[in-house]
Amino acid sequence: MEPLIRIVPAWDGLPLRVRIWDGGDRLMPVLCLPGLVRTAGDFDAVVPLFAAGRRVVALDYAGRGGSGRSANIMRYGPEACARDVLDVCAALHLHHAAVVGTSFGGLLAMGLAVARPALVRAVILNDVGPEIGGAGADFVRDFVGLDPALESLEACVTFLKQRLPPLSLSSDDDWRAMAALTYEPGPDERFHPMWDVAIARLLRRPTPNLWPLFGALAHVPVLLAHGAVSTLLLPETVAKMRAQRPDMTVVTVPGVGHAPILTEEIIRDTLIEFISCAD
Repeated sequence: MEPLIRIVPAWDGLPLRVRIWDGGDRLMPVLCLPGLVRTAGDFDAVVPLFAAGRRVVALDYAGRGGSGRSANIMRYGPEACARDVLDVCAALHLHHAAVVGTSFGGLLAMGLAVARPALVRAVILNDVGPEIGGAGADFVRDFVGLDPALESLEACVTFLKQRLPPLSLSSDDDWRAMAALTYEPGPDERFHPMWDVAIARLLRRPTPNLWPLFGALAHVPVLLAHGAVSTLLLPETVAKMRAQRPDMTVVTVPGVGHAPILTEEIIRDTLIEFISCAD
């Protein structure tokens, strides 16, 4: 199923690029929220797992992918992104959705449960929790702020293989697809990040207490996907989350860091069943 690409104006007029997979409205819709500097394209391979009979929506946050850039870096912060997500949901009449959130997107999912509880009917948290591992946070800060200006897509592949944590990418085509969702050619014909590297400046701020946000998910079923060797979501955080939510489904992907791609065999069937049970 090919997505429809739509541009939705945000509250301040900034254009937001949205992907819509329209599988019908018989079942509950799904809202997909990517990682901090990732884009809606990350969900292309995941959507076929559950799109039949339902609408799936994913967006590029401001300053990322095909969405507009701003001179004000606070426009890229979590509060502004959450407001953008709510604007997109209102524009597309998206209500009572299952929310799939990878990393930063999972934190936004928690925020939506606070700001608009009726919007969220189920949540899939992909390798994220209320506490962020220090080593993982340092890696993200350095990676987001770096523009390697590489000479080709193949150079991007090599760079990502060297820099990224272990991922469930098994073939050359998988890595090329990842590179193409991470870097794009600029006017200088070099490959640059598909995000505004100024976003890294926001990561210097202290992390607030996120446990109340996790607590806001008390009214909905939660599935947690966890990369076994993730440096962002640590095993002790998973244990604390389990203690607070004994009913939470947890799937750990062996040998994978931050973050699972959600099509791994170990998680695929659980993800499909989880969303189906939430209908």
